[in-house]
Amino acid sequence: MTPDEPLSPADIQALFTRADGQYLFARWGRPIVPVVFGVDEPTIAVLKGAIEAVVVLADHKMAETDTELGANLMVFFVRDWDELTQTPILDRLIPDLAPLVTRLKSVDANQYRSFRFDPSGGIKAAFVFIRMDADMQAASADTIALSQMVQTILLWSDAAFLRASPLAILRQGGAPILKPQIADVIRAGYDPILPVAATDPAHALRLSARVGRRQ
Repeated sequence: MTPDEPLSPADIQALFTRADGQYLFARWGRPIVPVVFGVDEPTIAVLKGAIEAVVVLADHKMAETDTELGANLMVFFVRDWDELTQTPILDRLIPDLAPLVTRLKSVDANQYRSFRFDPSGGIKAAFVFIRMDADMQAASADTIALSQMVQTILLWSDAAFLRASPLAILRQGGAPILKPQIADVIRAGYDPILPVAATDPAHALRLSARVGRRQ
């Protein structure tokens, strides 16, 4: 996907069709309250700046606190997955934490996202885990921050960005930008007329109609 290549309705449907064939879309149903662990203050500032930018893009909201959870977007940076099992209380937030860590280690993963949903199907919490392996260390803080927030603002397919990043670099050494087509899908996904969650693939046609009006 190049930055100027339009998305077809089938392309948009694929962004929310999981590897098992199920169409599953969800957006945040409440303001986002982020907290970041495991990095220094300058990196936290970069990450929160990316969160704010993507939230503004979606015309969504942030808040100082979530009345139910306190913080509802938790981002953890670790050097090794075993650090997660040593983090106090995390096993209460992430069911089956130990088996998850074993699985992440077995596939040499460097990132993982887990979502929680409210009764309407909207996202009510997300947990983002980033292992700073060689690939992550080679990426800029801006790239990591923007990539992770883009992949957290909606419930994308588990295969949505395996072949192509949602980001682009327009010039060598330049800052990463969100591909315009993905930005359009995010804006469309937060159209208040659309439901906060959907399992019918026809929902992708409604997204496509709104994306088309912006192109």
